[in-house]
Amino acid sequence: MTNLATITKNIKTKVFDKEQLIKDFRLMWESRHASLMGRKEVFMGKAKFGIFGDGKELAQLAMARHFKNGDFRAGYYRDQTFMLAIGQLTIKEYFAQLYAHTSVEADPASAGRLMNGHFATRSLHEDGTWKDLANMMNSSADISPTAGQMPKLLGLAYASKLYRQNPQLKELKEFSKEGNEVAWGTIGNASTSEGMFFETVNAAGVLQVPMVISIWDDGYGISVPNEYHTTKGSISEILKGLQRNDDQKGYEIFVVKGWDYEALDRTYENAARIAREEHVPVMIHVIELTQPQGHSTSGSHERYKPKERLDWEKQFDCTLQFRKFLTENGLATPEELDEIEQEAKVFVKKEKDSAWNAFSSEIKSELKEAAQLIRSASNKSSNSVLLHALADDLTKTLNPIRKDVISTVRRALWAMREDPVELKFELKSWYEKQQDLNEDRYSSHLYSQSDYSSESVEPISVRYETEAPLVDGREVLQACFDHLLSNDPKFFAFGEDVGKIGDVNQAFAGLQAKHGELRVTDTSIREVTIIGQGIGTALRGLRPMAEIQYLDYIHYALMTLSDDLACLHYRTKGGQKAPLIVRTRGHRLEGVWHAGSPIGMLLHSLRGMLICVPRNMTQAAGMYNTLMQADEPALVIECLNGYRLKEKMPSNIGEFRVKLGRPEILRTGNDLTVVTYGSMCRIVEEAAEELSAMGIEVEVIDVQTLLPFDVDQMILESIKKTNRVLFADEDVPGGASAYMMQKVVEEQNAYYYLDSQPATLAAKAHRPAYSSDGDYFSKPSVDDVVEKVYAMMHETNPEKYPKIL
Repeated sequence: MTNLATITKNIKTKVFDKEQLIKDFRLMWESRHASLMGRKEVFMGKAKFGIFGDGKELAQLAMARHFKNGDFRAGYYRDQTFMLAIGQLTIKEYFAQLYAHTSVEADPASAGRLMNGHFATRSLHEDGTWKDLANMMNSSADISPTAGQMPKLLGLAYASKLYRQNPQLKELKEFSKEGNEVAWGTIGNASTSEGMFFETVNAAGVLQVPMVISIWDDGYGISVPNEYHTTKGSISEILKGLQRNDDQKGYEIFVVKGWDYEALDRTYENAARIAREEHVPVMIHVIELTQPQGHSTSGSHERYKPKERLDWEKQFDCTLQFRKFLTENGLATPEELDEIEQEAKVFVKKEKDSAWNAFSSEIKSELKEAAQLIRSASNKSSNSVLLHALADDLTKTLNPIRKDVISTVRRALWAMREDPVELKFELKSWYEKQQDLNEDRYSSHLYSQSDYSSESVEPISVRYETEAPLVDGREVLQACFDHLLSNDPKFFAFGEDVGKIGDVNQAFAGLQAKHGELRVTDTSIREVTIIGQGIGTALRGLRPMAEIQYLDYIHYALMTLSDDLACLHYRTKGGQKAPLIVRTRGHRLEGVWHAGSPIGMLLHSLRGMLICVPRNMTQAAGMYNTLMQADEPALVIECLNGYRLKEKMPSNIGEFRVKLGRPEILRTGNDLTVVTYGSMCRIVEEAAEELSAMGIEVEVIDVQTLLPFDVDQMILESIKKTNRVLFADEDVPGGASAYMMQKVVEEQNAYYYLDSQPATLAAKAHRPAYSSDGDYFSKPSVDDVVEKVYAMMHETNPEKYPKIL
C-alpha cells in the first residue's frame, strides 16, 4: 500500500500551473457556496431536501484533473465539485435539480426526477441513438442506495477490458479508444461496509480492470463514527491483502489526506496512469476529509460530533488548507483570494436566482392561467363564492409548486360538477392539456420511446424444414446463441458456469471453445456484480447477456436490478439506456430453493424492464432474437424442466422473432378461458385434454410476456367468447395471478363479459416442498386445474356438471 509519506517524497519535482491552481480555487469556492446556499434554499421551503458535497472539494478537483474523454464515473451524491470541474454540470443546473425543474434543458441529469446531488450525462440523442461516448466525459446515472453505484462500476471498467482485448470491437470507435478508458468510482467511508462494495472490489481484482475507487472518508456515516463501521477503523488497513506484488495480481492502494493538494494531485496522477496503461484496479483512501454542514438538511452534526472534532474540522477544512498552500508558496495574495471567493459567491447567487426564476416562472405562469380561468367560470357558476376563494388562495401561495395549481383546478371542477358543460369547458380543457404535459414531465420514458423499442420490433414467424429434427430444447438455445455470437460482435454472455461447461443446462455447450473466453465467460458466485457487469457494459454500447443461474438466486441482485437497471431510462428521462438481457431459469423443479416462481415480486420491483416467460426454448430463442433488436433491458425466465424436452429445430434459428406483449392461443375452446405462462402451459394443456373428455372445452392462452402484457387485448376477445376466465400460475396466491386478473378484468374491462366470478389458481403460500410429492402438494397440478375449471362449470350448470367433491 502506498502511503502519504511515499507520495510526498516524490512531489517536489512537479511544477504546478498557477493559472490552473487559481482556477481550482475559484471552482472550489463556487462549489462550496452552492452547498451553503443550497442548504438555505431548503430551509426557506424552496426545495424539499438537500445533500451536499462540501468538505470534499479539493480531492474531487484532483480527480477531475486526470479524468479524460471516454472515461466514465459511477459515484454518489457528494460529487458536485468533480462534475463541475469536468464541465458536465453548471451551477445553474445544480440548483435546477435542487428545485426539481422538470426540464431536460434545465436539469440534463434527471429532468427534476431525482433529488439534488444525483448526476448523469446524457449518452443518447433525442431519438435514442448513441452519442460519441469515446469523445465526451461520461457519468452513469447516480442512485441513492448506499454502495449501489459499485456493481455497475465494475461493468464500466470491464467494458474497457473487452474493447482492448477483443479485436472484433476495434471498429466501435464511438464507444472506446482501444479500451484506454478508466471507470472512476466514488463512495463514502461508511458505505464501504456494504456487501456490494466488497463484492465489487473482489470481482475487479479478479478481472483486473481499469477502475479507480475513491473513498471519501470524513470519519462518520451520518452520526456513526468509523470504529462502528470498519474493523480497525480504516478500510485501507483491512484491504491491505489486495495490494499487488511482483508475484500476484491485485490492486494498487493509496492513502492520502483530503486537504493536501500536492499529495492529492500526485496520487490521482499515479492512479490514472496505472489504471489506464496497465489495466490494474486502484483504490484511493482519501482520509481527513470534513463535512462542514453535516450529512444533509435533515439534521445538524453538532448533535453527535465532539467539540474537538468540530474544531479540527474548522482548522483542516480543505478550502482553508488550499488557501494556505497558495499563499505560503507565493501563488496568490490573501487579498486576491478574498476577491476570488467573493466573486464566486456573487456568481453562485446569480446562477441560483436564475435557476429559481426559470423554475418558478413556468409554474407561476400556469398558476396565473388557472386562476384566471377559475375566476372567469365563477361569474356564472352556482358555486361562485367557493371558486373565488379557491382562486384567491391559489394566487396567495408562497413559492407555489405545480401540485398547488393542479389540486386547486381539480377542486374547482368538483365545485362546478352541477354547472353546465359549456361553463367548465375551458377550465376542463386546460386541465386535460396540463395532464398530458405532466404525464411527460413525471411519468414518461419508463420504457424506450425510440424506434428501437421492443414494441417497434416486427415479429418473424418460426420456420421448419419438412423433416425438421427433434432435439433437446437446450439445443435450440445453443443454436440461437451460436448465431448471435457469430453475427454480432457486441454480444457476449457471462455468468456462473456459463463458460467452460456451457451453463448448467448446456445451452452454451461448446460455444466458449468456438468463440473464445471474452465472448462466453465464467464468473464467480456473485449475482450482484454479475448484474452490475452487465449494466456497465450495456451503458458503454455492448450487448451483454448476464446469467443468474437460478431464479431463486435473483434475490441477491434484486436491489441492483430494481434501483439501478429498471429505472435507469426513467430517471434520466431517456438520457441513458442499458439494454442488458438477464437470463435465468425457474418455475418447477425440486425443493424450496430450486423451484422459484416469485413473479409477483419481480413484477412489482422491475417496472422498466421487460419480463419474458417463454413456455419452451423455441419461444425463448425467438424472444432473445427480438431483444437483440430492441434497446430495453429484459429478464427472461426459461423453464427449468424444459431443457431435455424435445422440440423441432427451426430452420431460421437466428431470424425468427416473437412479438413481445402478444399472447398465443395454444388451444381453442368455447367454455372457459385459462390464462397462464411458462411451465404451467404444459400443465394446463394436459388438464384441457382431461376436461375435454368431460365435455368441457377450454381455451388455453399463453401470455408469453408479463411486461408488456397483452397489448392487443387478445385475452379480452377470448373472454367475449367464453364468458369465464381462470388465471393460473405457480406464484404465491395474490402474486402474478392477481396481476393478470387486474390487467384483464379491470384494464381490459373484461368484467362486462363475465358470467362467472373470475378466478385464480396459484401455488401454496409456502415455498415448494422437496421431491415429486412436494411439487404435487405445493404447486398447481393437472388435477388441480381440472377440478378448478370443473367447479366453475358446475356453478354455471350443476345439472350438466354434477359436483365431484
